[in-house]
Amino acid sequence: MNEHFDLVVVGAGPAGEKGAAQAAYFGKKVCLIERAPKPGGAAVNAGTIPANTLRESAVLLSGLRRKGMYGVEFHVQSELSVADFMQRERQVKESAWRDIEENIARHQITAIQGTARFTSPQAVEVTRHGQAARSITGDVFLIAAGARPWRPSHVPFDGSVIVDSTDVPTMPTIPARLIIVGAGTIGCTYACIFAALGAQVTIVTSRERLLAQFDHEVGDALRQEMTRRLGVQVHLDQEVTRIDAQAGLGYVTVADGTTMVAECVLYCAGRAGATEQLGLENAGIATTERGFIRVDERYRTSTTSIYAAGDIIGYPGRASTSMEQARVAMCHAFGLRYKQAVSSVVPYGVWTIPEVASVGMSESEARSRGITCEIGRAELQHNARGQILGETTGFVKLVFNAEDQQLLGATIFGEGACEIIHVPSAVLAHQGSLDYFIQAVFNYPSMTEAFKYAAYDGLQRLQRRIAAGGGLASGR
Repeated sequence: MNEHFDLVVVGAGPAGEKGAAQAAYFGKKVCLIERAPKPGGAAVNAGTIPANTLRESAVLLSGLRRKGMYGVEFHVQSELSVADFMQRERQVKESAWRDIEENIARHQITAIQGTARFTSPQAVEVTRHGQAARSITGDVFLIAAGARPWRPSHVPFDGSVIVDSTDVPTMPTIPARLIIVGAGTIGCTYACIFAALGAQVTIVTSRERLLAQFDHEVGDALRQEMTRRLGVQVHLDQEVTRIDAQAGLGYVTVADGTTMVAECVLYCAGRAGATEQLGLENAGIATTERGFIRVDERYRTSTTSIYAAGDIIGYPGRASTSMEQARVAMCHAFGLRYKQAVSSVVPYGVWTIPEVASVGMSESEARSRGITCEIGRAELQHNARGQILGETTGFVKLVFNAEDQQLLGATIFGEGACEIIHVPSAVLAHQGSLDYFIQAVFNYPSMTEAFKYAAYDGLQRLQRRIAAGGGLASGR
């Protein structure tokens, strides 16, 4: 029997759920298909929620936040497993599942569990073990099946010694030694987490610095903190030539012939679109070499009645942007004038120890575009709230146009960065200038006070340039 809908969504992660709800909100008949037993995608079940919960547990139970305040040392018991730290994670996931399921029910969305495969541009077949296949047709489709860790063929993944990020929540023990290949968001986050849990962590990357997508100062500052505070060994500009597993140990060899050994090797060097089982060839949908679906500015695929959003289309691959992409896609698909584009101001956060966040342009990006810019900095060691909390590591950095002081971007390194980054995000969205931070009244004591002092620092730097007699184009 054929079942027909206005919209068929494949994948119930952040993009799939929000896209389905957006269409249903405006009266469309929607079907949401999810392969996993529970909704939420990687964000809830394997990535963002588990990683953040494990991080908070590690920071809390290791006493990391209290060592500088009271001089009290805490040590995590070495025989504990990752699962021992995940009780809170389970509670958070269950709450997220309930919220998603209630949202689906409230919008009268038909939810189907099973694996969807396109049989034509207008139809998918949904299969589930022990049940007859179902044929689902639709006027519009939204593919939101997510992404998975990139698994190159030369890496011998076994789920225990050589693992990827999806294996972390079910690791039987906290390894005494851990080698992480890759220094992006996932690699740096897990390096901090496992070091806080007591593991001897080594990062190996071919990049010249950690978190290369951020302002250059971030990578240097994070490396210093990882080394000083957490004891992480960092090997930059090192090409990994071989990864092996023998007798329960992992071996990583780099280009100069050096071989490192650990109980576990975590490979974190990219993502790939989860498109293998979707039958995209039957729908005429083009993908990249790594399986990401190609879309236009409205998130249409090469088949115009089929849209894609979220991790499956690649960068930036964040839950926050995935939701907005899907909403924009569905508004375009059904001619709704509710939401026409994803905001150009997108904050980016990484929950390392301490956190990193940015929005807009970095200093180097602004200069590469030929903009006459200046910066303002505030060190968090001088922030009263940070001193009270024992969190004084880090800085706030504002980048602004030297000619009219319009804000161009902001970078924050320090605890709470992923929360307070939304202040400069709002200023950017409204094309504001340093004057906002100068005129605003911030609670005292609060971490957000740092923005005011960064703005004052920026104005002082600007005045020194002018006073030097060379005008705005001189100086930095």
